[in-house]
Amino acid sequence: MPSSHDWINKPLGVVEAMFGKKTNAWKSTPFLCTYFCMFSFQVPSLNDVPLHYLKPNSLVKFRCLVQDMFDPEFYMGVYETVDPSTKANVLRCGKYKDVTECGVDLNSRNTVTAERQTFYCVPIPGESPWAKEISFLSAARVVPSTSYVPSRQKRSYEEDDDDMDTQPQKQREPHTEPHGNGDSKRQETEAPSSQTTTPSDCSSHLDLNFPLPGERGPACLVKVYEGLDSFKLNDTLEIYGILSVNPVLTVIVYPHRDPSLLLLNPTESMETPEEQRAHDPPASLVPRLHMLYARPLQHNNPLLPSAPTEDQSAFVSSFLVEMASVRAELLAYLTHVLLGDGLAAEYLLLHLISDVYTRRDVLPLGKFTLNLSGCPLNSYTERLYQIVQQLVPCSYRLSMSLHTMNSMRLVPKKDYVANRLVSGALQLARNTSLFLDETQLEQGQLDSSGVRNITALGNLISWQKVDYDFSYHQMEFPCNINVLVTSEGRSLLPSDCQVPLQPQVTPPNMEEYLTTIHMAQFTSQINKFRVYLSLARTLDYSISDEVTKAVEDDFVDMRKDDPQSVTAEDLHRMLVVARLLSLSLGQTTLSRDGWMRAKHIDMLRRSRTEQQKSLNGNEP
Repeated sequence: MPSSHDWINKPLGVVEAMFGKKTNAWKSTPFLCTYFCMFSFQVPSLNDVPLHYLKPNSLVKFRCLVQDMFDPEFYMGVYETVDPSTKANVLRCGKYKDVTECGVDLNSRNTVTAERQTFYCVPIPGESPWAKEISFLSAARVVPSTSYVPSRQKRSYEEDDDDMDTQPQKQREPHTEPHGNGDSKRQETEAPSSQTTTPSDCSSHLDLNFPLPGERGPACLVKVYEGLDSFKLNDTLEIYGILSVNPVLTVIVYPHRDPSLLLLNPTESMETPEEQRAHDPPASLVPRLHMLYARPLQHNNPLLPSAPTEDQSAFVSSFLVEMASVRAELLAYLTHVLLGDGLAAEYLLLHLISDVYTRRDVLPLGKFTLNLSGCPLNSYTERLYQIVQQLVPCSYRLSMSLHTMNSMRLVPKKDYVANRLVSGALQLARNTSLFLDETQLEQGQLDSSGVRNITALGNLISWQKVDYDFSYHQMEFPCNINVLVTSEGRSLLPSDCQVPLQPQVTPPNMEEYLTTIHMAQFTSQINKFRVYLSLARTLDYSISDEVTKAVEDDFVDMRKDDPQSVTAEDLHRMLVVARLLSLSLGQTTLSRDGWMRAKHIDMLRRSRTEQQKSLNGNEP
């Protein structure tokens, strides 16, 4: 049985050994899951270790989002080589490789052509600095092989051309029919500061196609061999695979430099230069990762076990005991942050643990978009976002200024010239906290792009979906994004719940006040809050028949005196609040007390909203 050292440092050797013992061994790798769960902490991460410190053809892992999915391509699954000294034919496995060894017998009858698919993967958009730091510290004990001298793989195109005669053959035979799915990539070390370019502009230079501006980190072309139907666009995965940064991958990208290069892959000349740049970027900028195993991530909180193991069950059981006390401490913290408003703090806490747990037809159940109105101007909302960012593993603040709404690309768009999907700011991982700062919206005219962006935000809030732009049609992609809207008055966007903020304190220096509150919390306490918010989302929930009957009877009683006072929409909102209240206390079933508590805080909120309407008669 291969050791963890063999898997990490010589994974191709392990695969070849398996192939040599049993020809069909390379066709199935489900058993790898067991091994990788055992020694995953020893595997270097592309998220934490610079690419030039990682040994080529070694085992690495990558925490990422599937940003684009390319069409399948052919490769030589099994091929034969001729030993130059003995002239003997040797059967080899072509799986998990970009290039084959020299001396391939192209006329061999033993050659097997197989199919694989390429995913373009980027780091999880909006991942919080604290989550990255904790992941890095937990992986600090991973040291690259001392037998490998680090060297940057990036080389000049002239050097690549000079070495062409000695390079092995690139192993890629793409389909000749047009690509059907959206494809996209960018090749810089950082995302552009804003996403205002057109698809034709994007395909004219190298960039990494990150959904959010200013993002950093590696992007990868992930070669997928098995279980293609189990992956979807925008999935968040932890991928274990074999790293490939062979310079020959860069050479083949630009065959127009030397016509003789077309002999290696004549079908590649059918791709446009824009498509070549998007689908075959330099390996020094976008490395290839040959997937051995991928683990779907239910969350990306490094403080909480993500794999369903006995250790996770024990961790959850021990933390459930202190859920109520942690909730009380977090509620007190949020009350201070919201200037002494306990009701707003209660609703903010419930919003932070909300989650779309299922869909009934087109209706997403569990979503809880919160509109926090009456927010102080100046820097309050920005500081509030920074505090939320310290609590959740993924977040993004969208300042809804007129310029931003008219110029920023929120919806991903298909670029048919480069045959890729150009990312947008709403291409986010599940459970990302999207902070919409409407206090930045000033007077002016929204252009057609701004109207489309507002419409996209409204659809996201109401239906938890984003309609990707494929020019000739739109394609719906469901999502699961927590949207918090801060505004001065009632938001122009829809919401599930509006809570007017009623400050109980008026600090002379808002920046200093909020900084002091945050600094007063110990790191250990903040970490408890982070675990609490992620864990509450993962708990199961149910309502017994007895409580269901009690809720129905209660709803009928509430409508007896005034049928218009409580609508079906109000009942739905109170049930969502009751569910979140129960989960926030670590309770997986709704009790009568929980239902009465949900009714009480909803009554307080509605009373406050009506009071605010009477004060501001111009509000709807």
